[in-house]
Amino acid sequence: MSFSSSSSPSPSITNPKEDKTPNPDTQKLSQVIKYHNQTKHNFTNYARGPRGLDWANQPNPFRRYISAPLLSLQHFPTDNQTASSAADSAPLYHSIFNSLPSPKPISKSSISQLFYDSLALSAWKTTGFSTWSLRVNPSSGNLHPTEAYLIAPPIESLSSSSFVAHYAPKEHALELRATIPSDFFPKFFPRDSFLIGISSIFWREAWKYGERAFRYCNHDVGHAIAAIAVAAAGLGWDVKLLDGLGHKELERLMGLEIYQSFQVPDGPIKGKIPDIEFEHSDCLLLVFPKGATDFDVNYKELSSALMEFKNLDWKGKPNLLSKEHVCWDIIYRTAEAVKKPLTLGERFLIDPFQGSGVCSDGSYKGFTVREIVRKRRSAVDMDGVTKIDRETFYQILLHCVPSGSGTGESQKRQLALPFRVLSWDAEVHAALFVHRVTGLPKGLYFLVRNEDHFHELKKATRAGFKWEKPEGCPDDLPLYELARGDCQQIAKQLSCHQDIASDGCFSLGMVAHFEPTLRDKGVWMYPRLFWETGVLGQVLYLEAHAVGISATGIGCFFDDPVHEVLGLRGLNFQSLYHFTVGGPVLDKRIMSLPAYPGPDIDA
Repeated sequence: MSFSSSSSPSPSITNPKEDKTPNPDTQKLSQVIKYHNQTKHNFTNYARGPRGLDWANQPNPFRRYISAPLLSLQHFPTDNQTASSAADSAPLYHSIFNSLPSPKPISKSSISQLFYDSLALSAWKTTGFSTWSLRVNPSSGNLHPTEAYLIAPPIESLSSSSFVAHYAPKEHALELRATIPSDFFPKFFPRDSFLIGISSIFWREAWKYGERAFRYCNHDVGHAIAAIAVAAAGLGWDVKLLDGLGHKELERLMGLEIYQSFQVPDGPIKGKIPDIEFEHSDCLLLVFPKGATDFDVNYKELSSALMEFKNLDWKGKPNLLSKEHVCWDIIYRTAEAVKKPLTLGERFLIDPFQGSGVCSDGSYKGFTVREIVRKRRSAVDMDGVTKIDRETFYQILLHCVPSGSGTGESQKRQLALPFRVLSWDAEVHAALFVHRVTGLPKGLYFLVRNEDHFHELKKATRAGFKWEKPEGCPDDLPLYELARGDCQQIAKQLSCHQDIASDGCFSLGMVAHFEPTLRDKGVWMYPRLFWETGVLGQVLYLEAHAVGISATGIGCFFDDPVHEVLGLRGLNFQSLYHFTVGGPVLDKRIMSLPAYPGPDIDA
């Protein structure tokens, strides 16, 4: 298996009709394709970014709304052995992929558990004069651009009124932003349900990664979505994207209309630009008891009700994150282009829960959900020695397919945990470099996560690929062997020459059905493709820890050389995210400290 180091540039999108008033959708698609191509890494050049890190202006990873009332949440033991009561216990990790426990009522305790197991701090690390925090949800560079909001009915010991609150992870507390009309939840949502809104601060990622940061922010949104879905599952709750709402509705609901003054400059600029710290509203999640499927959401009436939120008494002023900033204008032009409009014809559908396949339950170590999610870490190095057996490898991948097992249908619809939170059919696949899986030949494999794409993928990739099911592969796992051979050097080269991609048990590139999806479903699918990769990446993180090893997301890779290895041409399929799974190397110079109470200083 070999490839050349040269790569041809991907084609640009042009309007076939040179009209003086081009179609706005075509302009938006052109902007997205321009961004995607401009932010690719290649062997000869990397995407534009800062040439060094301006440590004096590293963004504060903790947003606070100054003067907003702070509502403290409860803390919980990490494992069942130290749980003080049955109410504090968590189900076994692998069990929630087959069925959810009985739903817990909405209370201060259950809301606290949800955030504690999804978006809270998981530890503090210290070495020398440096101290920094880690969170349950991973982030590129540990920069955490993702913010979260709870929109809920009255909850005893938290609020006597329906409310909107910002989650403050350092304090594990809610900042009360506004109270909302009492009839809001009964009118639009089922009983015992609430909402979680997610937003992004692009500046936090752009400080380190420059123009490619928009990609990473959306990876992190996907990780956060999956983290919330898994934590909710442990409480017997289902989660679904409310994707009929548009960007404007989400902005009003989360109180983000306070950020209206940012103007995109004509090019990259540096200076004091406090408005660049605005929050971009990403998505809204409905959390509800499992089995509650007999309801719909009237997006038209909901949108009208949200119009009134601009008149609410919003509390708190956002803190300043940096003294000086750098604006990479293409990020903000692209973010504007992919803002989703309100889609009134959108139906809110909840498919029955579908369990995932099982071929090696014994691979899991008996950890609870809380033990896995709170002990998840991103490996800095892999040991190059650890192996997993073939059945464990297949078991991990069975939890990576969207439709679960036993339906008798092809993989396509997102029915299994946590993919069922997403509102579209699977668009992301995985090209796997197998290095150290006992009983499986080293080589290049492909996991087809939407089998409607199988023939298109086979036609688009190299003619010499085998496309054969490997030995012992479960019938309902659409995994195919493409070519045998030692892929360690290729995997390392493709992932920006990082050893971590070659020293694990396996690594992979997530390949999205790209331009056809943007054309057919809308340009606003661009960030959603990255969300899907983040959801898949979160599963890989949790699976790795559940079988006793580790994992790391890799945002730095050479885009078009990856496509060249696979034989892909054009923009029908694009690699969006890389990952590696294997035995971690622990740095003994770094000391771990408890998440709460943690150091008084900001990370």
